Amino acid sequence: MSSPFPLLRLPGVILCEVFKSLSIEEKIKLSLCSTKISTQINNAQFYSHNVIVNQDFLSHKIRIHSENNKDVFEILICPDIGKNHNSNTQRCPIACCTVPVIFIPTGIKIFWKIYSEGFLSVIQHLLKVFQCKISININCYCSNLFQQTISKLFDLQLEFRTLTIKTQHLTIYNNLGRVEDLRIFSLPDPEFIPVFTSWPQKITIMNSAWFTLEYLLTCTCTRIFLEDSSLGNEDLDVVLKNWKSGGFPNLEYLYIESQRISDNGSTILGVNLLKLRGKHIKNNDRSKKLVAKLSTKFGFERIEMSVTVV
Repeated sequence: MSSPFPLLRLPGVILCEVFKSLSIEEKIKLSLCSTKISTQINNAQFYSHNVIVNQDFLSHKIRIHSENNKDVFEILICPDIGKNHNSNTQRCPIACCTVPVIFIPTGIKIFWKIYSEGFLSVIQHLLKVFQCKISININCYCSNLFQQTISKLFDLQLEFRTLTIKTQHLTIYNNLGRVEDLRIFSLPDPEFIPVFTSWPQKITIMNSAWFTLEYLLTCTCTRIFLEDSSLGNEDLDVVLKNWKSGGFPNLEYLYIESQRISDNGSTILGVNLLKLRGKHIKNNDRSKKLVAKLSTKFGFERIEMSVTVV
């Protein structure tokens, strides 16, 4: 039988190259061997993978994958009630705790007494192994249970790849500037007034009747996607005039779907709606060009505006 290889005795530069060559699965399993190895991996984090950490609270699952989605590893958070353990159960160090772990074909099962604590501890462990971007989908079944956990993730100043929430959850997030792609599935509530203290890079709102012209004029996103909007021709006229005079400096794409946009409505930039189709509009200093596309779906007029630098 061959003797164990003394991995940690390798010179630091070579050890970093070894860690860099490992797959996501190999690196996670290695990090679970001991606190000492986990510390060494953390020291070499600069050379580590960039991974997406997708949290599925409903399925109690964390999915870690590469940017191209080819390298995938899953961590299941299971209730620690003792009887689920078997002869294959091992105890591994995770976030200053030693917890029961079972290795499965797609990843590992980790047993924790409180789900929300388990999610947060696993994320903290992964942050020591990889350079992570977080993706979270808060659905109606588990949003209240995990709001505190997600608030703590924001407190850690993490980068979020995708964040899917309902409008009322906007009140607990004070740094949407760290979110790449924010998706909001709104629930109509006329008494709720969201307050944006910062903006993500991209925003999608599925039921956006509450997202008024005032919100849109202050939005600094590069891509804005508004379905079921309450905006009309007059609002579009204001938006385009604002863009022409230097507003929306980051804007690359704007999509608005609304029943209040109509060819029979008021003019936009002095012309009726249909004459905007395919029209090239330049801003006042002629440094940017906007092209509008029009279509209709289920009685909703849809307008897409793409911006390019001239």
